[in-house]
Amino acid sequence: MNYFVTAIGTDSGKTLVSAILCKALRADYWKPIQAGLPSDSETVRGLLPGSGSKIHPEAYIFKTGASPHAAAAIENIKIEMGHFSVPQHSSDLVIEGAGGCLVPLNDHDFVIDLAAKFKAEVILVSNFYLGSINHTLLSYEALKSRKLAIKGIIFNGALNSASEQIILHHTGLRPLLHIDQERSVDQEMILKYSKKLMQNWNG
Repeated sequence: MNYFVTAIGTDSGKTLVSAILCKALRADYWKPIQAGLPSDSETVRGLLPGSGSKIHPEAYIFKTGASPHAAAAIENIKIEMGHFSVPQHSSDLVIEGAGGCLVPLNDHDFVIDLAAKFKAEVILVSNFYLGSINHTLLSYEALKSRKLAIKGIIFNGALNSASEQIILHHTGLRPLLHIDQERSVDQEMILKYSKKLMQNWNG
């Protein structure tokens, strides 16, 4: 099964969630587009030593830390949907998007269009901040309008029960996990949340 990790914005915790998913599912990892260094692939590799998860090479790597379409323009490269091909994998594959759902790849395509191309089930990552309810509901509407299959939602950061409740009420999404505001991100933390995730995975 392919799972596509997207979020309501940049720095929402997609890479952290991807590492937790890989640990829980014993899945491979793939970041199709990397804009800015160090790479998220290296971060995931560092969090999953000896796990058996294969880290597949990116289809596009840009040095510029910007929206993929902007980074590509700066480096005189055009991102084309036909250039993407899901890597060979024998286990589940966790695919991490770039930025939020509607981050543009070019003049026609968005990050979330990759989920449809890869026939992947979507996992939405949300945070709690002023405006995050709106951003989460808009992201959900973008997924819904494309008729994409959504596995569920993961909340990352300090708990806000009222915001979580209203998001779940309006989307009907299944909460897969809540990641607390942790002091550090390390292998032990990944293992802890991977166990919590599996308790909700097939519920």
